[in-house]
Amino acid sequence: MATRRVDGGLLLVGSMPADSAEHAFRAGAELYGDLVAALPDGETGPMGGWVGFEREQLIRKCDDIVVVAETQSPTGLPRHTHETPVFAVRDGVERVHFETWPRIDVAIESYGIFRELRDRSVIPRHLRFQVGLPFPASAMNSFKADFERDYPRAAAGYEELVARELGRLLEAIPPEDLAIQWDCAYETLDIEGVLPWTDESGWERFAGPVTRLARLVPEETLVGYHLCYGTFPEWPMYEARDYAVLVRMANFAVRESGRTVDWLHMAGPRYLRSEDRSFFRPLVDLEPGDARVFLGIVLPVDGEAGLQRRHATASRYLDDFGVALYCGFRQRGVDGAEAMREHSRVVRSVISARSG
Repeated sequence: MATRRVDGGLLLVGSMPADSAEHAFRAGAELYGDLVAALPDGETGPMGGWVGFEREQLIRKCDDIVVVAETQSPTGLPRHTHETPVFAVRDGVERVHFETWPRIDVAIESYGIFRELRDRSVIPRHLRFQVGLPFPASAMNSFKADFERDYPRAAAGYEELVARELGRLLEAIPPEDLAIQWDCAYETLDIEGVLPWTDESGWERFAGPVTRLARLVPEETLVGYHLCYGTFPEWPMYEARDYAVLVRMANFAVRESGRTVDWLHMAGPRYLRSEDRSFFRPLVDLEPGDARVFLGIVLPVDGEAGLQRRHATASRYLDDFGVALYCGFRQRGVDGAEAMREHSRVVRSVISARSG
């Protein structure tokens, strides 16, 4: 077995309650620098809506796409997935063509800030720059009018864009400085069969891109998967019966990515199910290989005590794992600085208790 390249106690999933990329890097380095392998830029500003960024900055601006319906939200901003605008592929277009990927522009700009802070020893030398890239079904989730017709055409164009723009990302960022996380939330919901606009091919919409996209990343770059149930409008968008679907997805990703998978993030249950052994039991079937497993069992509603309960339940079925938030820091109406400090305190207290 190869040496595991990620071995920390904590994963930062991506978004952080910071005002800017520099703020996120500084806070991340100070609070978590000894616990993580990589730092994200916090997905601040327009990136805060996750794939809403793709919807507005990539899809809406594409000449091959038409708007079928705008949001019905009285605020003008979608409040949940059923209020997002609806898109369709323009008649006569067999494969959508996207010119460039704005997410890559943001990543390259953020890396410049990361590198400057690392050169000034604000960020520890061992940390990499982490980028979260949405998988196709997550990025292309607004083709609801005629899904069977439009989604394959949009997704094919998106995969072509990913392949092309990964090259641009790797020209700007040395592969050994980079950690890429494939973000999958709508994929999980799709496989669970709870998205009313999709068909029964949800597994292939996840499995196909696994076999095609991850192998495009050079081995020097760390790669992980974020398997989640979404936070739009709240956690979770769908409450899973147990870990079975995420285990199946994780095992497939490790086996079929065509390269090393360095970490797996798997969202956990609601706090009320902290001691529900049936939820955690499928973890016995997890085959992570050389990947570090991070269970998304840190919830802001019950702090250290809640994490201790979920950690104890998970430990019945999985020997060695790190922890993470259930998703990103998508909390409304909280003091961001205090939320980040509390996250560090809670995680450290549990790690200390377990190692002691």
